[in-house]
Amino acid sequence: MATLIDLAETPVRDLNQALHTPDATSWRVLNPRGAHAVACGIREDHTVDVEGHVGYYCAGMNQHATVTVRGNAGTGVAENMMSGTVRVRGNASQSAGATAHGGLLVIDGDASARCGISMKGVDIVVGGSVGHMSAFMGQAGRLVVCGDAGEALGDSLYEARIYVRGTVKSLGADCVEKEMGAEHLAELADLLKAAERDENPADFRRYGSARQLYHFKVDNTAAY
Repeated sequence: MATLIDLAETPVRDLNQALHTPDATSWRVLNPRGAHAVACGIREDHTVDVEGHVGYYCAGMNQHATVTVRGNAGTGVAENMMSGTVRVRGNASQSAGATAHGGLLVIDGDASARCGISMKGVDIVVGGSVGHMSAFMGQAGRLVVCGDAGEALGDSLYEARIYVRGTVKSLGADCVEKEMGAEHLAELADLLKAAERDENPADFRRYGSARQLYHFKVDNTAAY
């Protein structure tokens, strides 16, 4: 049975302190009402259901836990996540999954600007569309967009892989469309399954780094 915490009566600080202990493994959080930093810094194998909308940095620095937000999330959801799973049943604001090193972030709705900025190994699956400069300086991991992507997708990308089902408004510096091989179709199928999506991998296109900005070359100054 889940441990119930009502944020209308309990401060977020007390909730987070409780989540940092192994005493209970299943939690249900009521009345978040846009509170910031809900369920941050968890290092235990907890399951946390948040019933409502959250503010900034929900589930930031997550390790091992499965956190579900049954609403929308503000800036920086799952920021610097290391492992585990974070799912937003609604929409997410900007910088979702920023700098995250691992784990799986699923956003059932849309994500705003800079989704996956400086991602370092996380897998992000967005059921809707993403805003401008998503995966900016993405170093490792995979970003899957089941809808459309805004301007400057993958700007200054390193080795992160991007899959988009819909249209891309524009590609950022050093980001190019790449061939979708059997390896990528299989990888994408696994990611969609993990995110409980039913889209056909064959409907997506793949984008990655052209690898022209890794080292400064005077011939490439116009791309900086």
